Amino acid sequence: MRNLGHPNPHAGGSDRPTRHGNLPIELNTFVGRRAELAELTDVLKAERLVTVTGPGGIGKSRLSARAAALAEPRDGVWLLDLSSVRQPDLVEYAVAEALDLADCTTRPPRDVLVDHLAERQLLLVLDGFEHLLDASRSLVRDLLHRAPGLRVLAVGRRPLGVEGERFFALCPLQAAEAAELFADRAAAVLPGFELDEGNLPDALEVCRRLDGIPLAVELAAGRLRALSLAQLLSRLDNRFGLLTGGGRDALPRHQTMRTAIGWSHELCTPDERMLWARLSVFSGHFDLQAAEYVCGGHGLPDDAVVGLLGELLTQSVVGREETPAGVRYRLLDTVRAYGAEWLDATGDTARLRRRHRDWYTALAGRCELEWFSPQQDIVAASVEANLSNLRAALDYSLTEPGEAHQGGYLAGTLWFYWAGCGQLAEGRHWLERSLKADCDHDADCDHEDARLKALWVLGKVAVLQGDAVAAQTALEQCNEEAKRYGKIAAATYALHNTGVLAMASNDLPSAEKLLRTALDRYHEIGELNSIVLMCQVELALTMAFRSDLSSAVLLCEDVRQTCEDHGERWARAYALQALGYAAWVEGDFEHARTLLEEALALHYSFRDLIGSVLAIELLALVTMAEGEPAEAAELHGVASRTVQSVGLPLLDSGRFNALHALCEDMARGQLGHERYEEHLHAGAQLGMEKIMARALTPPRHTELPARRKPTPEAP
Repeated sequence: MRNLGHPNPHAGGSDRPTRHGNLPIELNTFVGRRAELAELTDVLKAERLVTVTGPGGIGKSRLSARAAALAEPRDGVWLLDLSSVRQPDLVEYAVAEALDLADCTTRPPRDVLVDHLAERQLLLVLDGFEHLLDASRSLVRDLLHRAPGLRVLAVGRRPLGVEGERFFALCPLQAAEAAELFADRAAAVLPGFELDEGNLPDALEVCRRLDGIPLAVELAAGRLRALSLAQLLSRLDNRFGLLTGGGRDALPRHQTMRTAIGWSHELCTPDERMLWARLSVFSGHFDLQAAEYVCGGHGLPDDAVVGLLGELLTQSVVGREETPAGVRYRLLDTVRAYGAEWLDATGDTARLRRRHRDWYTALAGRCELEWFSPQQDIVAASVEANLSNLRAALDYSLTEPGEAHQGGYLAGTLWFYWAGCGQLAEGRHWLERSLKADCDHDADCDHEDARLKALWVLGKVAVLQGDAVAAQTALEQCNEEAKRYGKIAAATYALHNTGVLAMASNDLPSAEKLLRTALDRYHEIGELNSIVLMCQVELALTMAFRSDLSSAVLLCEDVRQTCEDHGERWARAYALQALGYAAWVEGDFEHARTLLEEALALHYSFRDLIGSVLAIELLALVTMAEGEPAEAAELHGVASRTVQSVGLPLLDSGRFNALHALCEDMARGQLGHERYEEHLHAGAQLGMEKIMARALTPPRHTELPARRKPTPEAP
């Protein structure tokens, strides 16, 4: 996704990039349609629901993105391309992901969206919704009804069908605008190209023959690298009688669009056509390495892909985009659909989809390994950049007979993204789907490892969501099956997360026993990764809550050193947080603040809301101890807004609530009820960028008090 109206929400908190939307080719070079742009921008400011309609290739996406960027609502503009979403039940997850909304509860995603949007004024752009019409219509209708500050710009080939919808039908370019676009794209492939008295008539005739449809004009201009303008026009004349496409009852513009794409397809070499067809299996953006693996072989040498891709780029069949994740490519949906038809005609779709799934499963596996390394921020960005394709791989595995175990393995392998990057709800969706799919559970089953991994990861996700019943069910099932099949590692992961569940339930004696046993087993089998380190931190927290502070500090210092040795940052953040808590209990507030500020910055860099809220709550305690009750109340407001927006039921345990209540009681005692509520409300109004700035650079109005232990006694 891309926030078109506000700065990078991660700025200052991490090197990790913000999400990027599936934007059309050459968004930054806006040619033509100036009158329509001005009109649409004005309409967006006056109407709550506007739908830009028109045939494929007419320029809907480009115009809408540009107009949306000029709309400037208070809380920004968020763009989501739904063309890469294949299942109706993923629409709400995709919108939540587009809004950078990480939910940690078991609430339906629609309720989470409504709560998030209820008091915000933003513009949501839904592009390419028509294949998900019912789901999109239902969601937009409900959101507009329940979120009065929301505006929606829908972009598709037909109306959305919601009451109050304002239609904005996009027509072909006028002759002058089409010629301007033609010249702009021609100059990109033929440096120095300009329209003059000699070539203008031919250029205008090309644009007229193409009905002024932008995509058709771009495809034609891309051919000037190999053809003269006169040759281009001549070939266009020769092809149009043959390549009508679409049937006699189709609209003329639809016939022209299909003709233009078909004409461009005919002018491609056989190898270029083959690559075009094979690239259609990708969902959204992809990189060169993926294209080489998925599309190479079977008549197309791997080393030929890069050259052929370059030719398709030149011809505007493929778009290229510079992103924080590197150079990426994509086919516009109309072009992709045309390629998919040709791939089906060759009978090669099943093989290519399986190959696509295998590539992204391997990518997830590499990312899981590299999560325990200095590459964690790169891993998080990589998964985000490839999320559309990972979803497509999951969906293929869970719908193709005999492939469900691959879906379970992939969903389980992405545990670090679901749990570490704030995507618990979507993770649970895929994990539960994979476990419901048919699978042979006999003793000789070769797929038991995949099932067990999906079970313990589901248990972990459910624990973090505060769903104790679902967590206990999944973890007990995993433990039983793991023992039956002799899978020691899976049984240990289940035991570990059962210990976390006990800690969240405030059963500290059981939590310590379970976590200590799991940690011993990890060491026995030689397991060392971020989860093992988290087990050690969770044991440390349990011991700290049981007043064994010295043992807790030793455990966390060991984790801290191991993280430094391996470049691990996610578990390190939790270790720093536990050490910050210990420093607060000991009365070393300056050291506690240093530790907690570093922890918060790390949590925020991964969009780990559970860790972020815990760190902010502890910072509020430190701030209170430093003699700043107003600032502590505002930090409570910061945390409360996040909790209200996305849940975080894990924080509802008695132990964590006690820390919050302790700080609140002290702040209310010094400020009074009315002033505390004022500062609480002020904190809740801060945006995410300001939240980080406020939490990490608090104002100082008083001298730092002398080192002392907090009162009343810490729990």
